Amino acid sequence: MGAYRDFHRRSLEQLDEFWTEQAGLIDWHQPFGKVLDYSRPPFAKWFVGGLTNLCHNAVDRHLATRGGQKALIYISTETGQEQSYTYRELGAEVNRCAAMIRSLGVAKGDRVLIYMPMVPEAVFAMLACARLGAVHSVVFGGFASHSLAARIDDARPRLMITADGGMRGGRAILYQAMFNEAIRLSKAPPAKVIVFNRGLDPNLKLVPGRDLDYAKLHGEHLDDQVPVTWLESSEPSYILYTSGTTGHPKGAQRDTGGYAVALAASIKHIYCGEPGETMFTTSDIGWVVGHSYIVYGPLIAGMTTILYEGLPIRPDAGIWWKIVADNKVNVMFSSPTAARVLKKQDPAFLRKYDVSSLKHLFLAGEPLDEPTHRWFAEALGKPVIDHYWQTESGWPILSSVPGVERTAVKFGSPSFPVFGYDLKLLRESDATEAGPNEKAVVAIVPPLPPGCMSTVWGDDERFVRTYFGSFRGKQVYSTFDWGIRDGEGYHFILGRTDDVINVAGHRLGTREIEEAVQAHPNIAEVAVVGVADQLKGQIPLAFAVVKDAARLMTPDGRAAEEKAVLDTVDRLLGAIARPSRVHFVTLLPKTRSGKLLRRSIQAIAEGRDPGDLTTIEDPGALEQIRGAVALAK
Repeated sequence: MGAYRDFHRRSLEQLDEFWTEQAGLIDWHQPFGKVLDYSRPPFAKWFVGGLTNLCHNAVDRHLATRGGQKALIYISTETGQEQSYTYRELGAEVNRCAAMIRSLGVAKGDRVLIYMPMVPEAVFAMLACARLGAVHSVVFGGFASHSLAARIDDARPRLMITADGGMRGGRAILYQAMFNEAIRLSKAPPAKVIVFNRGLDPNLKLVPGRDLDYAKLHGEHLDDQVPVTWLESSEPSYILYTSGTTGHPKGAQRDTGGYAVALAASIKHIYCGEPGETMFTTSDIGWVVGHSYIVYGPLIAGMTTILYEGLPIRPDAGIWWKIVADNKVNVMFSSPTAARVLKKQDPAFLRKYDVSSLKHLFLAGEPLDEPTHRWFAEALGKPVIDHYWQTESGWPILSSVPGVERTAVKFGSPSFPVFGYDLKLLRESDATEAGPNEKAVVAIVPPLPPGCMSTVWGDDERFVRTYFGSFRGKQVYSTFDWGIRDGEGYHFILGRTDDVINVAGHRLGTREIEEAVQAHPNIAEVAVVGVADQLKGQIPLAFAVVKDAARLMTPDGRAAEEKAVLDTVDRLLGAIARPSRVHFVTLLPKTRSGKLLRRSIQAIAEGRDPGDLTTIEDPGALEQIRGAVALAK
């Protein structure tokens, strides 16, 4: 691994030289005078004095050389619509949207809240804000009113851009009641709201004096050209909210220049994307993956990016591979949750379409278990690369870096620290470095590299306290994830430090137990939670989805299957990690982005209120949890 190790070492030890090279991957209106200002730890300012713009780098700079190339391909299996935009056409739409926004008084530094489904207009709005130097805050379409109101009050946007609704699984999710109620609840509501009418809500009614029709406003600015607003590298580009340990969401604030450089470098060195190639990322623009690798990353690199509205199994489980074949996709990015969904489908769908254009598939978003990783790689016949990062980082923290060196993939491992990250595994007790195969907290020695969050929006103190206050006497960034590193330097993520079960003084990560349960060949998915126990403090409880439900048709069959799963855990982790019960269900409660609602599962298992369920995909999943718990009692 000499090439990778040298590349990573240079990124830390020859910081100025290394990041000056990477900064050459984007356009600068004015060159930066200093690579890094770290005079106020832990706040880092990258490419100080440089003027640039995300929209210019994503759109304008490509017009002369690839104006006729497809920039954005929109595919909706929910509505049957498909539309593509060349770089020239994308540029025209972004200028129109920027003119619309500017006409409503939005200027540099103002916030614009984007509450949109997966439609091209959402991408136009993001790029238009970047063009104007306005700070966008994208909120996942369909977030409930109270959640939306909290984000409005924190960001204090001058303008909201929304739609009449989104589509999910053939069902319309109407937005008007939600955004009207959020505005009513808000202490700092936006003065104006642009509403994009998709024709999903026959009862859509615009509020006079506040709401404006997107199509009408668009028609008034068809030929407008809006000049780029050049921003100093450290000025904010967007706010993206992430959950905190308190009820108040944290606004991860991103800079401009550092983010553009990090994305350009990651596309080149990690994802191996080339100008003119196509990238298909299956996330949503409401999440960080959508920001970085649906919108900004591929476009900055001069690639074609695919915006997909739909599920991985509608109209059938081959839809993603059809998209790959039809559009000659070269780089694909999805999630372990999606992989586990597909794992339950007929593997013939993976072989039905020509995916020869695909170089590799990346997975991120949650820990990837070894059985799913192995299954996907073998079924797809392409490299499947696990990598690890967060909303806060904005781009990968751990990954193999095939653009530098093609290192061997270890199933279940996101490989090695990415260039720019001085990553350590620190013991929780004394912040000393852990040895090989010793569980510890995944931490980063600052300064955080370009592209990472620069602070919590409006709350520098919270940024320092939350992320740099975990280790007494050491100012290091905590990811709040457990990890281990094996003897060959490969890392494995074991789950959140706050998803820990304390069984009779033994601390067990839920992911460790979930990995063991999934090692049983009939388990497709599992969620493990810690449930209060008078004797041991907590005991693990498992809820599992099986591949072959026929084995569970009789009480004896269910008992035998449960015993087999528990024996598997005993074999892999020992009796201390053995769940008290394994409850079999047909689906697990998840958010619409695919995250398991472990805390809600735990609450139901302990007889408590499951809390805010505004993002749940299918409420019926929680009813199954309730039923399983009640039956066990």
